Amino acid sequence: MISKRDYYDILGVDRNATVEELKAKYRKLALKYHPDRNPESKEAEENFKEAAEAYEVLRDPQKRNIYDHYGHEGLQGTGFSGFRGFEDIFSSFTDIFDDFFSFGTGRRSRTAARRGADLRYDLTISFTDAAFGMETEIDVQKLQTCSTCEGSGCESGTYPEDCAQCAGTGQISRSQGFFSIRTPCPNCRGEGRTIASPCPECRGTGQVEKNHKVTLRIPAGVDTGSRLQLTREGESGPRGGPPGDLYVYVSVKPHDFFKRSDNHVVCQVPISFVQASLGGNIDVPTLTGEKKLHIPKGTQPGEVFRFKGEGIPSLRGYGKGDQIIQILVKTPTGLTKKQEALLREFAELDAAKLSTKIKKIFN
Repeated sequence: MISKRDYYDILGVDRNATVEELKAKYRKLALKYHPDRNPESKEAEENFKEAAEAYEVLRDPQKRNIYDHYGHEGLQGTGFSGFRGFEDIFSSFTDIFDDFFSFGTGRRSRTAARRGADLRYDLTISFTDAAFGMETEIDVQKLQTCSTCEGSGCESGTYPEDCAQCAGTGQISRSQGFFSIRTPCPNCRGEGRTIASPCPECRGTGQVEKNHKVTLRIPAGVDTGSRLQLTREGESGPRGGPPGDLYVYVSVKPHDFFKRSDNHVVCQVPISFVQASLGGNIDVPTLTGEKKLHIPKGTQPGEVFRFKGEGIPSLRGYGKGDQIIQILVKTPTGLTKKQEALLREFAELDAAKLSTKIKKIFN
């Protein structure tokens, strides 16, 4: 396995670099290694992709924080896997390439493929699945490229035509005094082309809504509010553009016995006042099965015990939390006559013991 270079080293910035500094450094590298300036150069292509990946991570505050603390391994838990090709890079950083490089006219080409929309999926899982992680399959309704016309929107054997109103430019000019204002063409909606014979399957849109099954791997330690990013699992882009991403938001069901506190598991265990007085061993449920807990003599209500490492795995690091056990001492009810008599005898002995202690204090 080839180890990745440090993202800060790739861009040539220090770890406190601002977003503007990152953008300026990336702009220089992207211009230097752009494929149009380095045709058929595999080295330039890899440098171009490497710089794009570094900038994508460091410009995002959440990804940058994870990378700063846990490096490349930490990003794997977010679902981020870099870019698959130039289309992803160009669609993600359109503002940089348009504004700084001035390729074309400073605006997206009328026939350019656009990135698809990102999608959100809300997933509810059990407490134990959140603790141990799981793999599941989810159904996502999304727009996908029409297989009949392969995204062109045209009926078989036909092709788009230049818009007659804007002559294929995608814009029309309107004069207002000394100024000329360019606006998207209302006839072709800024595409610069029209479809005379639309595809019967997608009705000219180039996309159809379908159900798509996605395999989702949920890491151990997620909690309510955790967000998983699945790259390129969003909607397909219009006119064959790259797909967006799918964001899965996790919600964890409450457990009947356990509660979560950070990475610790908290529970309350009831014992009798006899067990509290005399001590002994009890079986306590854990996430992995029952475990013996020793109750010392004279244990008081509310006392806390701990099982080391029986909690929830750390999502962004190593190790596990603990299981924290709070003791509840139950007061007996429905006593038999014999039990009541024994308790009264115990109370008399206890009172005599207390009286002896008080006398010793004052003598």
